[in-house]
Amino acid sequence: MNNVLITGAAGFIGSHLCEKFIREDFEVYGIDNFVSGNLKNLDKLKDFDNFHFKKHDVIDDLNLGIEFDLILHFACPASPEDFLNFPLETLKANSIGTFKTIELAESMGSRYVFASTSEIYGDPLIHPQNENYWGNVNPIGSRSVYNEAKRFSEAVTIAYYQKKSVDVRIPRIFNTYGPNMRVNDGRIIPNFIIQALNEESLTVYGNGSQTRSLCYIDDLVKGIFMMSMNDNISGEILNIGNPEEYTVIDIARNIIKRTGSNSDIIFKNLPEDDPKRRCPDITKAEKFLNYSPRIMLDQGLDHTIEFFRSKLFD
Repeated sequence: MNNVLITGAAGFIGSHLCEKFIREDFEVYGIDNFVSGNLKNLDKLKDFDNFHFKKHDVIDDLNLGIEFDLILHFACPASPEDFLNFPLETLKANSIGTFKTIELAESMGSRYVFASTSEIYGDPLIHPQNENYWGNVNPIGSRSVYNEAKRFSEAVTIAYYQKKSVDVRIPRIFNTYGPNMRVNDGRIIPNFIIQALNEESLTVYGNGSQTRSLCYIDDLVKGIFMMSMNDNISGEILNIGNPEEYTVIDIARNIIKRTGSNSDIIFKNLPEDDPKRRCPDITKAEKFLNYSPRIMLDQGLDHTIEFFRSKLFD
C-alpha cells in the first residue's frame, strides 16, 4: 500500500492525517475545496516530496491520474457553525462526494475509509453509545444536514461493501480537539480557549451539566491510521474517541484555570437538538485494534492553548 488519497486534506483532522501518512512514508495526495479547510494547515507539509495537494471539490470528477491503494473520505464541514452556514455543501459532500470517492475505490480496488461521526447518534437515549445503537436523530432539525448526511453515507459505504465487495471501514469520530482547529471553529474547545485568552466571558449553553468526551487529535489520528492499516476489519464500524467524560461547566472552568484568565462564565439557552450526553463505548476498537487514547485532557488542553495563543498573539 503506497498511494493514499485524503479528501478534506486542509481541514482540522484531514491535515493531521496527511502528516501521519507522510511520516509513515506513503505518497499522500490531498484535495480540498476550502469551504471549511485552511491552506495554512498544510504549510509544514509542503516541503515533503511525498505530499501532493490540489484544490478540488470532492463532488467533481476525481480524474487525478493516480492509482490509489487507500482512499480516506474526510471532506465535510464538521462544526455546527460550518454545517449550519453551508448546509447544501455538507449534504453534497456526504452524498455526491461519497459516491464519487467510493466509486473510485471500487474501480481501483482501493481500501476505503469513510469518516462518520458520533452525531449519527443524535441526542442519545442510551449511554455510553455503542455501534449497535441506532440513535435518536431529528431528521429535519437544524443539525440534520450533518447527522442525516453522515447516516446516508454510512448506508452507501456498507452497500458497496455488501454488493460490490469494496474493502471499507467506518470510524465514528467523537469530539476531537487540538492544533489546526480554526479560531472561529464554533466548537466548545476553541470557543472557550479564544474567549479565555481574550479575557471574555465563556459562553456555556444550558446549565453546563451536559457532558462531552474529548479526544486529543493525536489519539484520534492513531485510531484512524490503525483502522486504515488493519487487514481484518472490512465492513466494520468502530467508535473512535476518548471515553473520559466531563461536564461542559467543568471544561470551561479548567480552561479558565489553564489559560490564567480572569474570564467569568455566562449561560445561554441550549441550541435545538444539542445532545445532553455524548460518550463513546470503545469496546470494539479495543478488541479489533487494541486501541485506547493515551493523552489526558490537561495535557491536550495545554497543547491546544499554546496553538491558539500563537495564533492570536504572534
